[in-house]
Amino acid sequence: MKNIDVSALSKRELTELILKYGQGEKLPDFDVWPYSEARKIRDIYYGKNVFLRGLVEFTSYCKQDCLYCGLRRSNLSAKRYRLSREQILSCCETGYELGFRSFVLQGGEDAHITAEELCGTVKEIKKRFSNCALTLSVGEMSAENYKKLRKAGADRYLLRHETADSEHYSKLHPSSQTFEKRKECLYVLKETGFHTGVGFMVGSPAQTAENLAEDLLFIKEFQPHMVGIGPFMPHHATPFAAEHAGSVRMTLFMLAMVRLLLPEVLLPATTALSSVHGNGRILGLNAGANVIMSNISPSDVRKDYSIYDFKRVFGAEAFEGLALLKEELEQNEYIPCLTRGDYGGIENGKIT
Repeated sequence: MKNIDVSALSKRELTELILKYGQGEKLPDFDVWPYSEARKIRDIYYGKNVFLRGLVEFTSYCKQDCLYCGLRRSNLSAKRYRLSREQILSCCETGYELGFRSFVLQGGEDAHITAEELCGTVKEIKKRFSNCALTLSVGEMSAENYKKLRKAGADRYLLRHETADSEHYSKLHPSSQTFEKRKECLYVLKETGFHTGVGFMVGSPAQTAENLAEDLLFIKEFQPHMVGIGPFMPHHATPFAAEHAGSVRMTLFMLAMVRLLLPEVLLPATTALSSVHGNGRILGLNAGANVIMSNISPSDVRKDYSIYDFKRVFGAEAFEGLALLKEELEQNEYIPCLTRGDYGGIENGKIT
C-alpha cells in the first residue's frame, strides 16, 4: 500500500483506517504501511536510538476516583505509600550512577504533597543532577502551581488525556472530572513552557473507533512533545475489573499513526504494552516508538503502585535489569541511549 498523508484525513477517514488495520488478534506485518513508514520517519529524527528514562513512582495516594485505576481513592484495599524527598533523591542517585540522564517523577494526585514541597524536591534534583532532564506526571493542578514547578526547574510534564471525546471521558471518570478541565490543564502546561505530553488508553470500556479517531485529531491539534499510548489493563478493585485488556494490534497501529502525525514526537513503548505482551517493548519500537521507562523506584514499593493488574515492575522493566534491556535492544538493532533524549531529534549530528 502506498503512503497516506495521515494529517490530511477527516475523522471519518481515520475511523475507516482504524477499523481496517487495527482490528484482530494477529500481530501486524511490520514491513508494510503504516509501520515501515513510521520507523522510516522516526529514524530520520532519532536514528535507531531508544531513550531510556529513570522512572520514580513516588506516591500511590490519589484524591481522584478514575474508574479504571487501581490507585483511585475508592479502592480501600490499596496499599498506599509516599516516598520522602531523600528517598526520591536516593532513587535518582542510583539512576545517575547507572548512566540515566532523564528522570520521571510520577504519582497519584496526592493531596498531602503541596506544590511548594514538590517544588523543593524538583529544585534539589536539578541542583544535584544539573545535566539531567526532569519530567513530572502528577495530574491536574492550578495554572499557578504549574508555573511554580516550571520555575523550580521541571522540564517536561506528562498528563494523559485518556480520551478526547467528552462523552466517553464521562464513562471513565466521576462527574467531578471532565475532559474540558483536562484539556485546559494541557494548554496551560504548554503555555507555561513545559515540553508537554498527552496520551490515551487503547481498548478502554465503551471506546469506539470514532473515539480513537478523535484522539488522533486532538493530538494533531495540540501538537504535544510526548504521547503515551498503551492498552487498557483492568484492575481487580475497580468497576472495570471484568473488562478485557486492550488489543495489542490496535495499540501498535495507533502508535504508528501518532508517529506519522508527529514525526518528532517522543513516543514510549509503554510498560502496559509489555505487561500485556511479553515482547511488547520491541513490538512498540517496531511500530515507531523510541522511549522506554525503566523503574528506579525502591523495589519494596513497586507492586503497590498498582494502577492495573499484572503490571511488570522487575526484570527488564527495572534498573536491575538494565543490562538485560540493553542486550534485548541491541539484538533487535536498536541503540540504548541514556542521554536526556530531548524532543527534536538529531541536532548537529548529535543526540542530546
